[in-house]
Amino acid sequence: MDKNRYCVVMCGGVGSRFWPYSRNAMPKQFIDFFGTGRSLLQMTIDRIRPLVPTENIILMTNEQYAPIIAEQLPEIDRRQILLEPARRNTAPCIAWAAHHIHAINPGALIMVTPSDHLILKTEEFQRTAREAFDFICDHDALLTMGIKPNRPETGYGYIQVGEAVRDDFRKVKTFTEKPNLELAEVFLKSGEFYWNSGMFFWSARSILAALKTFAPDINSIFEAGRATMGHPEEQRFINAHYPSCRNISIDFAIMEHAPNVYVECVDLGWSDLGTWGSLYDNSPKNSDGNVTQCCKTMMINSRNNVVAIKGDKVLVASGLNDYIIADVDDALLIVPKSEEQKIKLYVNEVKTKYGERYL
Repeated sequence: MDKNRYCVVMCGGVGSRFWPYSRNAMPKQFIDFFGTGRSLLQMTIDRIRPLVPTENIILMTNEQYAPIIAEQLPEIDRRQILLEPARRNTAPCIAWAAHHIHAINPGALIMVTPSDHLILKTEEFQRTAREAFDFICDHDALLTMGIKPNRPETGYGYIQVGEAVRDDFRKVKTFTEKPNLELAEVFLKSGEFYWNSGMFFWSARSILAALKTFAPDINSIFEAGRATMGHPEEQRFINAHYPSCRNISIDFAIMEHAPNVYVECVDLGWSDLGTWGSLYDNSPKNSDGNVTQCCKTMMINSRNNVVAIKGDKVLVASGLNDYIIADVDDALLIVPKSEEQKIKLYVNEVKTKYGERYL
Protein backbone atom coordinates (compact mmCIF):
# COMPACT_ATOMS: atom_id res chain seq x y z
CA MET A 1 0.00 0.00 0.00
CA ASP A 2 1.24 3.52 -0.83
CA LYS A 3 2.64 5.00 2.40
CA ASN A 4 2.06 8.51 1.02
CA ARG A 5 -1.71 8.05 1.18
CA TYR A 6 -3.53 9.64 4.12
CA CYS A 7 -7.18 9.97 5.03
CA VAL A 8 -8.74 12.69 7.18
CA VAL A 9 -12.05 11.62 8.73
CA MET A 10 -14.20 14.46 10.07
CA CYS A 11 -16.23 13.16 13.02
CA GLY A 12 -16.99 16.11 15.28
CA GLY A 13 -20.52 17.02 14.15
CA VAL A 14 -23.69 16.77 16.26
CA GLY A 15 -26.16 15.64 13.56
CA SER A 16 -29.05 17.72 14.87
CA ARG A 17 -31.37 16.81 11.96
CA PHE A 18 -31.34 13.24 13.35
CA TRP A 19 -32.59 14.36 16.76
CA PRO A 20 -33.56 12.80 19.12
CA TYR A 21 -31.50 9.72 18.17
CA SER A 22 -28.45 11.89 17.49
CA ARG A 23 -27.66 13.83 20.66
CA ASN A 24 -24.75 15.97 21.80
CA ALA A 25 -23.45 13.12 23.93
CA MET A 26 -23.76 10.51 21.14
CA PRO A 27 -24.01 12.01 17.61
CA LYS A 28 -25.16 10.00 14.61
CA GLN A 29 -21.66 9.03 13.41
CA PHE A 30 -21.27 6.83 16.51
CA ILE A 31 -24.66 5.11 16.17
CA ASP A 32 -25.41 1.73 14.58
CA PHE A 33 -28.42 2.79 12.52
CA PHE A 34 -28.80 -0.44 10.54
CA GLY A 35 -28.38 -3.06 13.27
CA THR A 36 -25.16 -4.39 11.72
CA GLY A 37 -23.04 -4.04 14.85
CA ARG A 38 -21.02 -1.23 13.21
CA SER A 39 -21.54 2.49 13.66
CA LEU A 40 -21.40 4.88 10.71
CA LEU A 41 -17.86 5.84 11.77
CA GLN A 42 -16.77 2.20 11.93
CA MET A 43 -18.30 1.57 8.50
CA THR A 44 -16.36 4.57 7.16
CA ILE A 45 -13.07 3.22 8.51
CA ASP A 46 -13.88 -0.25 7.12
CA ARG A 47 -14.18 1.28 3.62
CA ILE A 48 -10.95 3.26 3.96
CA ARG A 49 -8.72 0.56 5.43
CA PRO A 50 -7.95 -1.17 2.07
CA LEU A 51 -6.90 2.20 0.61
CA VAL A 52 -4.82 3.87 3.32
CA PRO A 53 -2.42 2.49 5.95
CA THR A 54 -4.16 2.45 9.34
CA GLU A 55 -1.41 4.61 10.84
CA ASN A 56 -2.15 7.28 8.19
CA ILE A 57 -5.81 7.73 9.17
CA ILE A 58 -6.37 11.03 11.00
CA LEU A 59 -9.62 11.62 12.90
CA MET A 60 -10.80 15.20 13.49
CA THR A 61 -13.18 15.55 16.43
CA ASN A 62 -13.37 17.21 19.84
CA GLU A 63 -12.38 16.15 23.33
CA GLN A 64 -15.90 15.05 24.24
CA TYR A 65 -15.91 12.32 21.58
CA ALA A 66 -12.34 11.07 21.93
CA PRO A 67 -13.33 8.31 24.42
CA ILE A 68 -16.08 7.08 22.06
CA ILE A 69 -13.63 6.93 19.14
CA ALA A 70 -11.10 5.07 21.30
CA GLU A 71 -13.77 2.53 22.22
CA GLN A 72 -15.10 2.05 18.69
CA LEU A 73 -11.69 2.14 16.97
CA PRO A 74 -9.18 0.55 19.34
CA GLU A 75 -6.73 0.04 16.46
CA ILE A 76 -6.30 3.83 16.05
CA ASP A 77 -3.41 5.32 18.01
CA ARG A 78 -4.39 8.21 20.28
CA ARG A 79 -1.91 10.43 18.40
CA GLN A 80 -4.04 10.03 15.26
CA ILE A 81 -7.02 11.78 16.90
CA LEU A 82 -6.82 15.58 16.59
CA LEU A 83 -9.08 17.46 19.01
CA GLU A 84 -10.73 20.66 17.80
CA PRO A 85 -11.30 23.00 20.77
CA ALA A 86 -14.18 24.74 18.96
CA ARG A 87 -16.50 23.99 16.03
CA ARG A 88 -15.37 26.15 13.11
CA ASN A 89 -16.74 24.26 10.09
CA THR A 90 -14.68 22.32 7.54
CA ALA A 91 -12.13 24.89 6.31
CA PRO A 92 -10.22 25.29 9.61
CA CYS A 93 -10.59 21.57 10.29
CA ILE A 94 -9.06 20.65 6.93
CA ALA A 95 -6.40 23.37 7.21
CA TRP A 96 -5.17 21.98 10.54
CA ALA A 97 -5.17 18.41 9.21
CA ALA A 98 -3.24 19.47 6.08
CA HIS A 99 -0.55 21.31 8.07
CA HIS A 100 -0.29 18.41 10.52
CA ILE A 101 0.13 15.80 7.76
CA HIS A 102 2.50 17.97 5.70
CA ALA A 103 4.78 18.30 8.73
CA ILE A 104 4.93 14.50 8.94
CA ASN A 105 5.16 13.80 5.20
CA PRO A 106 5.49 16.69 2.67
CA GLY A 107 4.72 14.26 -0.17
CA ALA A 108 1.39 13.20 1.32
CA LEU A 109 -1.68 12.54 -0.81
CA ILE A 110 -4.78 13.25 1.25
CA MET A 111 -8.36 12.03 1.11
CA VAL A 112 -10.91 13.91 3.23
CA THR A 113 -14.23 12.29 4.12
CA PRO A 114 -17.14 12.78 6.52
CA SER A 115 -17.71 9.99 9.03
CA ASP A 116 -21.48 9.70 8.72
CA HIS A 117 -22.18 8.96 5.05
CA LEU A 118 -23.67 5.78 3.66
CA ILE A 119 -22.02 4.13 0.63
CA LEU A 120 -23.68 0.94 -0.58
CA LYS A 121 -21.26 0.13 -3.43
CA THR A 122 -18.10 -0.42 -1.39
CA GLU A 123 -16.00 -1.99 -4.14
CA GLU A 124 -16.90 0.78 -6.60
CA PHE A 125 -15.99 3.38 -3.97
CA GLN A 126 -12.59 1.78 -3.45
CA ARG A 127 -11.96 1.54 -7.19
CA THR A 128 -12.81 5.20 -7.82
CA ALA A 129 -10.88 6.31 -4.72
CA ARG A 130 -7.76 4.60 -6.06
CA GLU A 131 -8.27 6.43 -9.36
CA ALA A 132 -8.66 9.67 -7.43
CA PHE A 133 -5.36 9.12 -5.61
CA ASP A 134 -3.69 8.43 -8.98
CA PHE A 135 -5.21 11.64 -10.41
CA ILE A 136 -3.90 13.92 -7.64
CA CYS A 137 -0.52 12.23 -7.92
CA ASP A 138 -0.36 13.31 -11.59
CA HIS A 139 -2.12 16.72 -11.32
CA ASP A 140 -1.94 19.83 -9.16
CA ALA A 141 -5.62 19.39 -8.41
CA LEU A 142 -8.28 19.97 -5.79
CA LEU A 143 -10.57 17.04 -6.51
CA THR A 144 -14.05 16.30 -5.22
CA MET A 145 -16.26 13.29 -5.78
CA GLY A 146 -19.52 14.16 -7.55
CA ILE A 147 -22.45 11.77 -7.17
CA LYS A 148 -24.75 11.15 -10.12
CA PRO A 149 -28.18 12.42 -8.97
CA ASN A 150 -31.31 10.29 -9.26
CA ARG A 151 -33.87 12.81 -8.00
CA PRO A 152 -34.23 16.61 -7.62
CA GLU A 153 -32.82 16.71 -4.07
CA THR A 154 -32.97 20.10 -2.30
CA GLY A 155 -30.87 19.07 0.71
CA TYR A 156 -27.58 18.63 -1.18
CA GLY A 157 -25.12 20.97 -2.84
CA TYR A 158 -24.57 20.61 -6.60
CA ILE A 159 -21.51 20.70 -8.86
CA GLN A 160 -21.78 21.75 -12.50
CA VAL A 161 -19.24 19.84 -14.57
CA GLY A 162 -17.21 21.17 -17.47
CA GLU A 163 -14.90 19.56 -20.02
CA ALA A 164 -13.51 16.08 -19.48
CA VAL A 165 -9.81 15.81 -18.67
CA ARG A 166 -9.54 12.04 -18.21
CA ASP A 167 -12.16 9.28 -18.13
CA ASP A 168 -14.63 10.31 -15.40
CA PHE A 169 -12.62 13.37 -14.33
CA ARG A 170 -13.91 16.81 -15.33
CA LYS A 171 -13.20 20.44 -14.62
CA VAL A 172 -15.68 22.10 -12.28
CA LYS A 173 -17.72 25.00 -13.63
CA THR A 174 -19.80 26.05 -10.60
CA PHE A 175 -20.93 25.05 -7.12
CA THR A 176 -24.53 25.64 -5.99
CA GLU A 177 -25.62 25.24 -2.38
CA LYS A 178 -28.98 23.50 -1.73
CA PRO A 179 -31.23 24.80 -4.54
CA ASN A 180 -35.00 25.05 -4.35
CA LEU A 181 -37.08 22.28 -5.92
CA GLU A 182 -37.62 24.08 -9.22
CA LEU A 183 -33.89 24.67 -9.72
CA ALA A 184 -33.03 21.14 -8.58
CA GLU A 185 -35.37 19.77 -11.27
CA VAL A 186 -33.59 21.90 -13.90
CA PHE A 187 -30.23 20.59 -12.66
CA LEU A 188 -31.40 16.98 -12.91
CA LYS A 189 -32.76 17.37 -16.44
CA SER A 190 -29.64 19.14 -17.72
CA GLY A 191 -27.31 16.21 -16.95
CA GLU A 192 -24.54 18.72 -16.16
CA PHE A 193 -24.92 18.66 -12.38
CA TYR A 194 -23.75 16.18 -9.75
CA TRP A 195 -24.33 16.09 -6.01
CA ASN A 196 -21.46 17.41 -3.92
CA SER A 197 -20.43 14.44 -1.77
CA GLY A 198 -18.16 16.36 0.60
CA MET A 199 -15.32 13.91 -0.16
CA PHE A 200 -12.08 15.50 -1.37
CA PHE A 201 -8.65 14.43 -2.66
CA TRP A 202 -5.52 16.59 -2.97
CA SER A 203 -1.85 16.57 -2.25
CA ALA A 204 -0.71 18.28 0.94
CA ARG A 205 1.18 20.80 -1.21
CA SER A 206 -1.85 21.64 -3.39
CA ILE A 207 -4.29 22.27 -0.53
CA LEU A 208 -1.74 24.31 1.44
CA ALA A 209 -1.07 26.46 -1.63
CA ALA A 210 -4.80 27.02 -2.07
CA LEU A 211 -5.25 27.93 1.61
CA LYS A 212 -2.39 30.41 1.39
CA THR A 213 -3.97 32.08 -1.65
CA PHE A 214 -7.69 32.00 -0.87
CA ALA A 215 -7.90 31.75 2.94
CA PRO A 216 -4.71 33.47 4.14
CA ASP A 217 -6.25 34.43 7.48
CA ILE A 218 -6.94 30.78 8.33
CA ASN A 219 -3.70 29.50 6.85
CA SER A 220 -1.54 32.01 8.75
CA ILE A 221 -2.83 30.70 12.09
CA PHE A 222 -1.49 27.22 11.36
CA GLU A 223 1.65 28.54 9.69
CA ALA A 224 2.47 30.29 12.95
CA GLY A 225 2.27 26.96 14.76
CA ARG A 226 4.12 24.94 12.15
CA ALA A 227 7.01 24.11 14.47
CA THR A 228 4.60 22.43 16.89
CA MET A 229 2.97 20.15 14.29
CA GLY A 230 3.43 16.49 15.13
CA HIS A 231 4.87 17.31 18.57
CA PRO A 232 3.31 17.28 22.08
CA GLU A 233 2.93 21.07 22.13
CA GLU A 234 0.73 21.01 18.99
CA GLN A 235 -2.50 20.57 20.95
CA ARG A 236 -1.63 23.44 23.29
CA PHE A 237 -1.03 25.73 20.33
CA ILE A 238 -4.30 24.65 18.70
CA ASN A 239 -6.27 25.16 21.91
CA ALA A 240 -4.98 28.72 22.12
CA HIS A 241 -5.42 29.75 18.48
CA TYR A 242 -7.99 27.52 16.75
CA PRO A 243 -11.06 29.34 18.20
CA SER A 244 -9.98 32.53 16.42
CA CYS A 245 -10.43 30.85 13.00
CA ARG A 246 -13.25 32.00 10.76
CA ASN A 247 -16.29 29.70 10.75
CA ILE A 248 -16.47 28.73 7.06
CA SER A 249 -16.77 25.61 4.92
CA ILE A 250 -14.01 24.42 2.59
CA ASP A 251 -16.40 24.88 -0.33
CA PHE A 252 -16.93 28.58 0.36
CA ALA A 253 -13.34 29.25 1.43
CA ILE A 254 -11.46 27.38 -1.32
CA MET A 255 -13.40 25.27 -3.81
CA GLU A 256 -15.53 28.10 -5.23
CA HIS A 257 -12.46 30.24 -5.93
CA ALA A 258 -9.53 28.02 -6.90
CA PRO A 259 -8.84 27.53 -10.65
CA ASN A 260 -7.61 23.92 -10.30
CA VAL A 261 -10.83 22.29 -9.05
CA TYR A 262 -11.90 18.99 -10.60
CA VAL A 263 -14.63 16.44 -10.02
CA GLU A 264 -14.65 12.67 -10.41
CA CYS A 265 -18.16 11.69 -11.51
CA VAL A 266 -19.18 8.51 -9.67
CA ASP A 267 -22.18 6.35 -8.79
CA LEU A 268 -21.60 4.80 -5.36
CA GLY A 269 -25.05 4.19 -3.87
CA TRP A 270 -24.26 7.26 -1.76
CA SER A 271 -26.29 9.18 0.80
CA ASP A 272 -25.07 11.73 3.30
CA LEU A 273 -27.59 10.16 5.72
CA GLY A 274 -28.30 13.64 7.02
CA THR A 275 -32.01 13.26 7.71
CA TRP A 276 -34.65 10.77 8.77
CA GLY A 277 -35.90 10.87 5.20
CA SER A 278 -32.54 9.70 3.86
CA LEU A 279 -32.55 6.86 6.41
CA TYR A 280 -36.03 5.92 5.17
CA ASP A 281 -34.85 5.95 1.54
CA ASN A 282 -31.91 3.64 2.31
CA SER A 283 -33.65 1.13 4.60
CA PRO A 284 -35.69 -2.00 3.81
CA LYS A 285 -39.45 -1.43 3.86
CA ASN A 286 -42.39 -3.72 4.59
CA SER A 287 -45.40 -4.19 2.30
CA ASP A 288 -46.91 -0.90 3.54
CA GLY A 289 -43.71 1.03 2.90
CA ASN A 290 -42.95 1.40 6.61
CA VAL A 291 -39.40 1.38 7.99
CA THR A 292 -38.90 0.25 11.58
CA GLN A 293 -35.46 0.53 13.15
CA CYS A 294 -35.03 -2.48 15.46
CA CYS A 295 -38.24 -1.81 17.39
CA LYS A 296 -41.67 -3.35 18.04
CA THR A 297 -44.59 -1.81 16.17
CA MET A 298 -48.22 -2.38 15.22
CA MET A 299 -48.92 -0.14 12.23
CA ILE A 300 -52.62 -0.23 11.29
CA ASN A 301 -53.72 1.49 8.08
CA SER A 302 -50.40 3.32 8.23
CA ARG A 303 -48.01 3.71 5.32
CA ASN A 304 -44.60 5.11 4.37
CA ASN A 305 -43.51 5.95 7.92
CA VAL A 306 -40.10 5.67 9.56
CA VAL A 307 -40.15 4.54 13.18
CA ALA A 308 -37.20 4.37 15.59
CA ILE A 309 -37.76 3.57 19.25
CA LYS A 310 -35.10 2.76 21.84
CA GLY A 311 -35.89 0.44 24.72
CA ASP A 312 -38.45 -2.33 25.25
CA LYS A 313 -41.48 -0.36 24.10
CA VAL A 314 -44.18 -1.15 21.56
CA LEU A 315 -45.68 1.48 19.26
CA VAL A 316 -49.29 1.17 18.09
CA ALA A 317 -50.28 3.60 15.35
CA SER A 318 -53.40 3.81 13.19
CA GLY A 319 -54.10 5.99 10.16
CA LEU A 320 -50.61 7.50 10.13
CA ASN A 321 -48.99 8.14 6.74
CA ASP A 322 -45.62 9.68 5.80
CA TYR A 323 -44.45 10.44 9.34
CA ILE A 324 -41.22 10.30 11.32
CA ILE A 325 -41.61 8.83 14.81
CA ALA A 326 -38.48 8.73 16.96
CA ASP A 327 -38.60 7.97 20.68
CA VAL A 328 -35.41 8.00 22.74
CA ASP A 329 -35.21 8.18 26.53
CA ASP A 330 -36.51 11.66 27.41
CA ALA A 331 -37.50 12.90 23.93
CA LEU A 332 -40.20 11.98 21.41
CA LEU A 333 -40.34 13.36 17.87
CA ILE A 334 -43.45 13.09 15.67
CA VAL A 335 -43.33 15.13 12.46
CA PRO A 336 -44.39 14.68 8.83
CA LYS A 337 -41.54 13.54 6.61
CA SER A 338 -42.17 16.68 4.55
CA GLU A 339 -40.92 18.74 7.51
CA GLU A 340 -37.63 16.90 8.02
CA GLN A 341 -35.58 19.96 7.03
CA LYS A 342 -37.26 21.84 9.90
CA ILE A 343 -36.13 19.44 12.61
CA LYS A 344 -32.97 21.46 13.20
CA LEU A 345 -35.15 24.53 13.84
CA TYR A 346 -37.36 22.56 16.22
CA VAL A 347 -34.28 21.41 18.14
CA ASN A 348 -33.15 25.03 18.50
CA GLU A 349 -36.60 25.91 19.88
CA VAL A 350 -36.36 23.04 22.37
CA LYS A 351 -33.01 24.43 23.51
CA THR A 352 -34.46 27.94 23.91
CA LYS A 353 -37.52 26.76 25.85
CA TYR A 354 -36.18 23.87 27.91
CA GLY A 355 -32.39 24.22 27.93
CA GLU A 356 -29.68 21.86 26.71
CA ARG A 357 -30.64 18.74 28.70
CA TYR A 358 -32.74 17.45 25.77
CA LEU A 359 -30.10 18.08 23.08
